[in-house]
Amino acid sequence: MRLLHTSDWHLGQTLHSYDRSYEHQQFLDWLLATVIDQQVDALLIAGDIFDTANPSAAAQKQLYRFLQQARQRAPALDIVLIAGNHDSPGRLEAPGPLLEDHGTSVIGHVLRSADGDIDIARMIVPLHDASGAVAAWCLAIPFLRPGDVPRIAAGAAGDPYLEGIALLYQQAYALAAARCSGGQAIVAMGHCHMVDGQGSLDSERRIVIGGSEALPAAVFDAGIAYTALGHLHLAQRVGGSELRRYSGSPLPLSFAEVGYRHQVLRVDLGADGSAALVEPLLVPRAVELLRVPATPQPLDAVLLALAELTLAELPPERQPLLEVRVLLEAPEPGLRARIETALAGKPVRLAKIEPTRKSVAGADADAVEAALSLEQLAQLQPDDIFRRLYLQRFGAEAPADQLAAFAELLLPGAGEAV
Repeated sequence: MRLLHTSDWHLGQTLHSYDRSYEHQQFLDWLLATVIDQQVDALLIAGDIFDTANPSAAAQKQLYRFLQQARQRAPALDIVLIAGNHDSPGRLEAPGPLLEDHGTSVIGHVLRSADGDIDIARMIVPLHDASGAVAAWCLAIPFLRPGDVPRIAAGAAGDPYLEGIALLYQQAYALAAARCSGGQAIVAMGHCHMVDGQGSLDSERRIVIGGSEALPAAVFDAGIAYTALGHLHLAQRVGGSELRRYSGSPLPLSFAEVGYRHQVLRVDLGADGSAALVEPLLVPRAVELLRVPATPQPLDAVLLALAELTLAELPPERQPLLEVRVLLEAPEPGLRARIETALAGKPVRLAKIEPTRKSVAGADADAVEAALSLEQLAQLQPDDIFRRLYLQRFGAEAPADQLAAFAELLLPGAGEAV
């Protein structure tokens, strides 16, 4: 049978206040066409469906419209989605009974019985091939919080959270293996940060629990044919294995991700239950993200580069989003106005200005004082803090006009409308 692995859609995301629903819709349309063209049997969505736990009505509508269209155009398609750390498990599961009638399984929570036993069975989802027969079992494990994992006996070696995750996967695998027959495969799906996984700090919310956030590949049994992971936005293998993969996000979620090869992964399972082939399918980029210049440069060089920027005429929703990278020696009060003037009339959307200061070195660095005690901090006045921050960031004393402007802001009623 054939699987398609995707994750980290982050529906509803805005990039520096710019709505991205157009880009997400282009991806969803492409994904649906790919499901049809590739004759996919099951679609695995490994968490972070939404960007926030309280997504907008428009973002939710995008998801449910996609699921409805997938059911209409591919009636035999199995869809399995799990909650990520950005998702609200309850919100994601709320329409679950309705979605199950349309071929979609949603696993957001780890449920426990009145006795505290974890309901492992609900996280074992059958996957059907083109004939309608069960060809594989999916361990659909959502993002796990400390209260979700099996309780480890007091005094046991190792981190209780990591040991609990490993035990839960072991229990899920054992149950799936007991159900397997006739060459049926077992695939795993999880939303977590694996050891040595390469993240994007600009757009990924760190998963830190008890000081531990990275899981070893050993949590997945060797009998698992394929492991579909979510959370990291860069598509990558885990432990060098072709069969344990992050699909990555389908579009760049920050300017740090402009160089990523955004993709979904097509997985073909062999007749004996093994993963025969994993093939990346590149996602077309509907809107370009530009960083000008490629590395921070002095303001005059940046303004020249912007003036020489040549772009195709496009509708507003397709115009590139731009990050301008400037190397500064001191604050530049008119920075944004000068950049906007250089971009006037160009079909581009200014999303971010990224100022970088020159490194403070030598004697200037030594002039930045060591950390203060709580007592010393309590004695600082606002202008003292301003002076220290200026020295720390720019390696020089704050000029008189900057100090005067800051003092004016502190005057009573300075921020009130007149």
